[in-house]
Amino acid sequence: MRVAFAGTPEFAATALHALAQAGHELVLVLTQPDRPAGRGLKVQASPVKTLAASLGQAVMQPRSLRLDGRYPEDAARAREALLAARPDILVVAAYGLILPAWTLTLPQRGCVNIHASLLPRWRGAAPIQRAIEAGDARTGITLMQMDEGLDTGDILCAQALSIDAQETAGSLHDRLAALGAQMIVRALPELAAGTLQPRPQPSEGVTLAAKISRADSAIDWRESAAVLERRLRAFDPHPGCAFEVGGQLVKLWRAAAWPGSPQGAQPGTVVALGPQRLAVACGEGVLEPLQVQRAGGRRLDFAAFVRADQQTWRPGLRLGATASGVTGSDPQVPPPPGR
Repeated sequence: MRVAFAGTPEFAATALHALAQAGHELVLVLTQPDRPAGRGLKVQASPVKTLAASLGQAVMQPRSLRLDGRYPEDAARAREALLAARPDILVVAAYGLILPAWTLTLPQRGCVNIHASLLPRWRGAAPIQRAIEAGDARTGITLMQMDEGLDTGDILCAQALSIDAQETAGSLHDRLAALGAQMIVRALPELAAGTLQPRPQPSEGVTLAAKISRADSAIDWRESAAVLERRLRAFDPHPGCAFEVGGQLVKLWRAAAWPGSPQGAQPGTVVALGPQRLAVACGEGVLEPLQVQRAGGRRLDFAAFVRADQQTWRPGLRLGATASGVTGSDPQVPPPPGR
């Protein structure tokens, strides 16, 4: 088959690389426009664009694919390019733009999405993060025949992965990206042969993986320690979780959750777990920080962090939440591996 590809972050680049290595005929690559990223906010190409350029593939970067939207000229040029490329199928992975009806019907075999969850669980923008945050024991990859709904299309195939107890979004992302790449390479010959038949998604078990906002990253100590510990892992490496102390922003990257709340300690109060060990009282249980980072600094073991500021970090200290979570100076968060 003649394959067109639409994707933007590293998750998508992994699949594109696998398709190229497998010898599939790539006729056009779509990716989002270059955007400022990193602490210096320098304009950078997406991982998919960088890879496509190294492969000598034609690349287009429309700001929208909606012919009746804000950038109709971009959409018209993309449509002309896809018509000229004559793809049999459009493979989509974490593209970050909504595909209107004309894109879904232009290729003979439609559009196939590499989605990072076991649909219908975690439809939407942040399936990897939300699965860890919810404490799911497993997730996986679903190859889906796309329709106009939000990840509602028929399932072509799916494969599960377990979520380890210390899994971060970063580590799970890499494992799912590799799995998705393997699955799409295997699936295309089966689609061409007509041996991979779509089936409707189950009507039960639907959950939505809402896009992560900066407000989500603000630590609310009234929540349970177990919930906060999962969220730390879910938001690592992007966007991180943060709290305020003494008017300064501090990111908390790793922590251990322990049961039992110290008597009389309000949520957000620093308590002693033992010699040289501090924790923070939560709505339920206590959270022992293990790795932290000041704004503009690097990640540090919490013990070293406390030794450098012993006058502040002591039992009885009250920590605050942040009004808006992580500040805008942080690296740009790439489009998550949803639709």
